[in-house]
Amino acid sequence: MESALDLILVVVVVTAAGGAARRWNRSMPLMLLLIGWAGSFLPRFDDFHLDPDIVLVGLLPPLLYAAAVRTSLIDFRSKLPVIGSLSVGLVIATTLGVGAVAAWLLPISAAAALAIGAVVAPPDAVAATTIARRVGLPRRVVTVLEGESLLNDATALVCLTAATTAIEGHITAMEITRDFAISVVGGLGVGLLVALVIAKVQAHVADTVTLTAISLVTPFAAYLLAEEIHASGVLAVVIAGLILGHKADLLQSAPARLFAQSNWSTITFLLEGVVFLLIGLEIRPIVSAVGSSDLSATRIGLGALGVFAAVVVIRFAWVFATAAMLRLRDDPEALTPRETTVVSWAGMRGVVTLAAAFVLPAATPERDVLILIALVVPAGTLVIEGTTLPLL
Repeated sequence: MESALDLILVVVVVTAAGGAARRWNRSMPLMLLLIGWAGSFLPRFDDFHLDPDIVLVGLLPPLLYAAAVRTSLIDFRSKLPVIGSLSVGLVIATTLGVGAVAAWLLPISAAAALAIGAVVAPPDAVAATTIARRVGLPRRVVTVLEGESLLNDATALVCLTAATTAIEGHITAMEITRDFAISVVGGLGVGLLVALVIAKVQAHVADTVTLTAISLVTPFAAYLLAEEIHASGVLAVVIAGLILGHKADLLQSAPARLFAQSNWSTITFLLEGVVFLLIGLEIRPIVSAVGSSDLSATRIGLGALGVFAAVVVIRFAWVFATAAMLRLRDDPEALTPRETTVVSWAGMRGVVTLAAAFVLPAATPERDVLILIALVVPAGTLVIEGTTLPLL
């Protein structure tokens, strides 16, 4: 009964916060983080600990799938050079750059520094594209932001896996390369296979409710199957979503598509809110744990500020360099200087960063400090970048 009451309470809080955020034109993720933090002082949530698998396995696949289904495969392919540079190159550059800054400012190992770099590397899809659509940015800018956020999670999680393996033992460059190849190739293969199977099933189903139920199962099927063969579940979900979204008009009737879109909009809204609310409940225990660290508050603050600055600066440098290279090649899809500036500033962190922070092994040096930094970066980007992006 208590679990049922908690579930109802979470849904009510997320719904109320969403309505208030829209009414007052505020950031719903940030509002829910604050509500969660306030709720953590209630005796009922004294022993609350968020299992990262709840987010990475239970909540992330449907969120990615919903975003992938809405993304135009044709537009995605046309922007692939830019999207690939941001979702792979920029994530790796951010992991290395932030890792170097963290190792310089904090007494942690290189592996732990790279781990926090991988945690804060991937921007959040929803935060940027929601604002982009609201202020009427060009479609191709929205496509770049959507495409980047669909693929960068896979790259970041592969980097994080390599870093955490190094923390717990030893891993070579050859093993990292092999694991990355297996992750990418396996994820692509599983995504294509799941899309093919689901498409065959949908072609023989006419019932609207049944089609929607199938779509709800699809992201979990793709994710779990890929993870079973040690491939990228994130990439499998994205590939399946892109293909099925592209073929939706051939596989489903218009009423079925509208019904599914309506259901997915509600599900996405609730899941995103639940993630930020649950992580908000973790803020107080993390801050309390950091209080027992041997590091001074000044050093921890400098570490958080340094990591945040590195995240912003590296993104600016990489996005402008990518745009300049494409313009030198006379690529018609190269972003203009104005579009490049907006894309550079649209680097808000969100769900994956917050969840991945809790994946850091217990043996990680200064783990609580690193988790606190991982909470500061999304909050900082949501407050500073998120609130100023419409004006920019």
